[in-house]
Amino acid sequence: MNQPPPNPLPAPVPINAPGVPVSTLSVAASARRKTSNGRTARRVSRHLRAIRIGLTGLILLALLYTIAITKSLLVPLVLAGFIGLALNPIVAAAARWRIPRWFAAVVVMGLLGTGMVTAVTTLSTPALNWFHEAPDAMRAFAPKIKPMTQQIEAASRATQTLVGGAVTRNNQQPSSFAFNAWDIVSTAPKILASVLTVALLVFFFLVYGDEILRRAVEISPTFAYKRHTVSIVRSIQVEVSSYLLLTAAINVTLGLVTSAMLYLYGVPDPLLWGCFATVANFIPYVGAITTTTVLAVVGALHFQELGPALLPAATFAGITAVEGNMITPMLQGRRSRLSPVAILLWLLIWGWIWGIPGAILAVPMLTCVKLVTAKLRGWQWFAHIISR
Repeated sequence: MNQPPPNPLPAPVPINAPGVPVSTLSVAASARRKTSNGRTARRVSRHLRAIRIGLTGLILLALLYTIAITKSLLVPLVLAGFIGLALNPIVAAAARWRIPRWFAAVVVMGLLGTGMVTAVTTLSTPALNWFHEAPDAMRAFAPKIKPMTQQIEAASRATQTLVGGAVTRNNQQPSSFAFNAWDIVSTAPKILASVLTVALLVFFFLVYGDEILRRAVEISPTFAYKRHTVSIVRSIQVEVSSYLLLTAAINVTLGLVTSAMLYLYGVPDPLLWGCFATVANFIPYVGAITTTTVLAVVGALHFQELGPALLPAATFAGITAVEGNMITPMLQGRRSRLSPVAILLWLLIWGWIWGIPGAILAVPMLTCVKLVTAKLRGWQWFAHIISR
């Protein structure tokens, strides 16, 4: 039997066999494959990141639109929630003394409602009188500041001439502003319905709020999740309630000081403008500027002289500067401080979405956002940015 001749070439040895060196070409091919895979992975990651950013933007726009169109529903809910947070420590203290929560809630809300009704009935007549008398008083005060306005108009005409523009004079007719009985009758049911809605929501939040939160914690899937939820809820209850009560106390004190200052200057209805300063100061920065402007107008209507007319506004500006830069930071501490830029941006956003109610509720909502993001993993950076 004939044997096949032996092969003069050795049999091929596998590349990965032990003791066999890997060729340079194989290493280069492997490196190219790894580089190609890395480029593909980075390209896919960039595409996914772009898609995620786009989807996040669309979700935010949809959320803003939903919040805007549900203003009539969400504003009473949010307002009642913050009022409930502010009053909850009082009701909880009464419950520790074995007083039923519903009874404590009724007493607290009764006292608060009585005070608000008394303030509205007392101050509504002076406010309407000021609105009716304002046009005549402004027409009487206008000749006293006419030299100043003429100088401003002359400077404006000179500027227009230098830049080559034409000066146009607009003869605007003074606008009339008046109230009648039909305006009050038509708006009263809406206001009454809103007040009753908020009052009922506050009552149920005070009576059943802790029970609802307890049930929400009970359905949490794990013990760690339950503990984290309890930590966030307790932080919001303690921090926001203390912030609201302290802010309310500071604003009421500011209103009393403003009323006393106006009384000493002889401005009519000082209690009215003190209450206005109290409510407006719930809107940081904007409220102080608005009150200063209003007091300048009130001084102009009453004193009929430029120097004494600006004195109440200048004094209030000094008072609110001391309050905003010394008293409030000292009492609130560092934990509740927010960045002024964040506050102004938040005011613009919520004032644009909800109007004046949104501007009043903006800072409490920003405080809640800060407390929640400070305890959420991956969101601590946002709490750090909006902090001061």
